Amino acid sequence: MKKLKKRKIYSFFIVSLLLFLSCKKTDHKEISSKTDVLPYYNEASFTPKWIAAKSDQLKTFHTIPDFSLTDQNGVNITQKTFENKIYVADFFFTTCPGICPKMTSNMSLVQDAFKDDDNVLLLSHSVTPSIDSVAQLKKYALDKEIGKNWHLVTGDKKEIYDLGRKSYFVEEDLGKPKSIDDFLHTENFVLIDKNKHIRGIYNGLSKNSVKQLIADIKTLKLEI
Repeated sequence: MKKLKKRKIYSFFIVSLLLFLSCKKTDHKEISSKTDVLPYYNEASFTPKWIAAKSDQLKTFHTIPDFSLTDQNGVNITQKTFENKIYVADFFFTTCPGICPKMTSNMSLVQDAFKDDDNVLLLSHSVTPSIDSVAQLKKYALDKEIGKNWHLVTGDKKEIYDLGRKSYFVEEDLGKPKSIDDFLHTENFVLIDKNKHIRGIYNGLSKNSVKQLIADIKTLKLEI
């Protein structure tokens, strides 16, 4: 009877160990892009447009416009900063008690994946620029171990909100007009290619979605 009990305990231990190792392996499984070529996006519904990389259609296709903002180091950040670079954009604020800490943590995964690659940059726009001064952004950057390839930017509120709503299309309230008095708050990360085109949108609160973003950046880097 005792031997049978010991065998049951031993069997339970082995099964539990195998399940644990299986889960651990799944947790760290690398996600790959779902396609060899990423689509393009040009409006808030994020309906994918499959366009050849050298197509004339891209000459008039939606791009992120020029902007002028200031990062945590007091450096003027413009489209020149991202010339021939891939970058990921999001919108946050340093005093956010809700989704922003999780978004920053997940964006750090992207930073770590490309920490030695100066051709992949990150751009986080403050949606409370009156609070998020350069000094405040610098403190946040130090607290969160944000590196040289990740720009936290502040500037004119209207410019930032217009970028978020009219250029990156980060809000989901389709068809509902918003003013500068309506708070811009979104968990979305947006992937931008070397030609300022939007190539993907991802849930910044989901690690799996961020893993997909990392995989898609690798795919985008292969484009000529």
